[in-house]
Amino acid sequence: MYRSVPVPPRSDVAIVGARILPIADADGTRAEPIDNGTIVLADGVIAALGGPDTAIPAGTETIDAGGRWVVPGFIEAHGHLGVHEDGEGWSGDDTNEMTDPNGAGLRALDGIDPADLGFKDALRGGVTSALIKPGSGNPIGGRTALVKTWGRVVDEMLVTQDLSVKSALGENPKKVYGEKKVTPSTRMGTAKVIRDAFVEAQNYRAARDHAEAEGTPFERDLVKETLAEVLDGTLAWDQHCHRADDIATAIRLSEEFGYRLVINHGTEGHKIADYIAEKGIDVILGPLMTSRSKVELRDRTLATAAALAEAGVRIALTTDHPVIPVNFLIHEASLAVKEGLDPVVALEALTINPAAIFGLDDRLGSLAPGRDADLVIWSGDPLDLDSRAEEVFVSGRRVYAFDATTGTAEVADPYGPTLISEP
Repeated sequence: MYRSVPVPPRSDVAIVGARILPIADADGTRAEPIDNGTIVLADGVIAALGGPDTAIPAGTETIDAGGRWVVPGFIEAHGHLGVHEDGEGWSGDDTNEMTDPNGAGLRALDGIDPADLGFKDALRGGVTSALIKPGSGNPIGGRTALVKTWGRVVDEMLVTQDLSVKSALGENPKKVYGEKKVTPSTRMGTAKVIRDAFVEAQNYRAARDHAEAEGTPFERDLVKETLAEVLDGTLAWDQHCHRADDIATAIRLSEEFGYRLVINHGTEGHKIADYIAEKGIDVILGPLMTSRSKVELRDRTLATAAALAEAGVRIALTTDHPVIPVNFLIHEASLAVKEGLDPVVALEALTINPAAIFGLDDRLGSLAPGRDADLVIWSGDPLDLDSRAEEVFVSGRRVYAFDATTGTAEVADPYGPTLISEP
């Protein structure tokens, strides 16, 4: 399926003759497509964008797109790439540390394996960055990390881990801890665990601030420090919730403690779309292509995306990889379009929306000068089932190419050749 090739040097590149979908301009305003467009990449960022008369610096490598589509790299807004590795079974599953209901001291970054096959699948689907989250077995799961989908060391792939903390309501924590006969075994218990944790964090923050003012020693606590950052607004609260009543509980808790809530999954969001919109809350919706594998998914519908968007809710889409393979992210959007979602909004839900939800729209999610050179050359309209990602650039480096004549995908090997010394 994949053929490893040497890593190409990161050089200045101009792509010409393309249908370019910038998605948004430098101010974040929706941008119109550019036909017969030119985009110039230099030093890992987008240097210029425009029509066929766009100036190309001397010595720049030129790629003739021949009418193909150039689109920003997609962002998987809620995935488990690298922490739940494909084909590795229990040994490669580090998604959930289900030994303590409060995992706020955990960091997804410490469990990500860049060698996970899922990262190659991400490139295959035009996904160039992913927000990796601890799983949903705990009421509080841990700190998330946004990484590029190509690299050899996760620290080199990291964009930031100062975005959000994962939390879960509903069936998952209730089942995990209910089977252990410990709290939480009910929805009430799960909410109490979260409340208790934030009250303790409030007390911790007050004691810490007092100690700093007095110049006295203070004993640090990684769990409470993370939650204090949520209370301070430094980190968002990524709330796993499917049922409408769980979504309402998520909103209630966020208003009690004043933190910024981002709903994850939102399966029954269509039932209270106006309520979510009124509260001004973003929704990372999906996965949309699953079976109804548990009770809280029984009202799952591909029409939820359109219902939320029409109500005025800003949405992003997710595969929840490996629940749905990450390379199917574009198909989540296509199927949502089939059920009424505006195609323009569908592509925004894979690009600028997830970037903006987490305050990264100055780097990711659009093709504008100064943005990271994360982009994909598609054979045609990405929403068309027959289209495929043919060339993928991450931070200005072409790391993936599909050869239609052989059906082979070439992926730059970030580790390079292994040198074995002679005795």
